Amino acid sequence: MEKTIFEISKMDCPSEENLIRMKLDEISNIAHLDFNIANRKLTVFHTGNLDEIEESIISLNLGGKKISTEQTDQTSFQEQKSQRKLLWIVLWINFSFFIIEMTTGIISKSMGLIADSLDMLADSFVYGISLLAVGGTIIKKKKIAKLAGYFQIILAIIGFGEVLRRFFGAEQLPDFQTMIIVSILALIANSVCLFILQSSKSKEEAHMKASMIFTSNDIIINTGVIIAGILVNWLGSNKPDLIIGTIVFALVIQGAFRILKLSK
Repeated sequence: MEKTIFEISKMDCPSEENLIRMKLDEISNIAHLDFNIANRKLTVFHTGNLDEIEESIISLNLGGKKISTEQTDQTSFQEQKSQRKLLWIVLWINFSFFIIEMTTGIISKSMGLIADSLDMLADSFVYGISLLAVGGTIIKKKKIAKLAGYFQIILAIIGFGEVLRRFFGAEQLPDFQTMIIVSILALIANSVCLFILQSSKSKEEAHMKASMIFTSNDIIINTGVIIAGILVNWLGSNKPDLIIGTIVFALVIQGAFRILKLSK
C-alpha cells in the first residue's frame, strides 16, 4: 500500500471535496481518501500505478499537485457511517437557501442574491450527485453530472443577460436591507454546513475549523453581497449589486464546467 499526499490549492469547502471524490470514485486501486480542507491537502491510499489518480486530480483544475509518495503499513480505515446522513442535511440546507435567496432576490430586485442562490444550487447539485450515484453505475453518475452542469450554465447565462439589461436599462435600485439580511442568514447557513461536514472528521482537526470557514468561497461570496448591499444604499446606485452578481455568475459557470468534467 502506498500513501500519496496532494496539495489542492483551490479546495476551499466540502463542495470541492465531493467533486474530487466523484472524480476518483471510478479508480479501482484507491483504498481510501483522507481530506484536510483547512490545509488544502488530500491523502490518497492506493496500490499500483499513480498516473491515473494524478491525471484525474489535475484535470479538475483545482490546483492539484503531488507533494509526496511513501509506503505505508496502514490497511484499515475508519469509515464514516454517518457521512450519507450529513450530506443529506447540507444538501437540504443549501437547496432551502437556493429557494429563499432566489425568491427574495426576485422580490428585492437584487442580482447579487439571485446569483448567490445559484451558487447554493450548485453546491446542492454536487451533494445530490454524490448521494444519487451511491451504489449506482459510473454511467448513471456521469449522466446526472452532465444534466446538472448544463442546467447551471443555462441559468447563469440567463442571469448574465438580466445583468446587462439592468445595466443599460432604467435604474432599478434593489432593496439593500433584504440583500444584507438574507446574505447574513446565508453566511450562517454556509458556516453551519461546513461545521456539520467537518465535525465528521478526526478531532485533531477541530482547531482548524475557524480557518476552514473563513477560507471558504461561499463565505466570501456572502460577504460580497453584504458589502454590495451597503454600497447600494451609500451610493444610491444598483451598480454594486450588478457587479457582485456578475462575479458570482462567473463562479457558478466555472463550477458548472468542473461538474461537466465528471461526465467525461
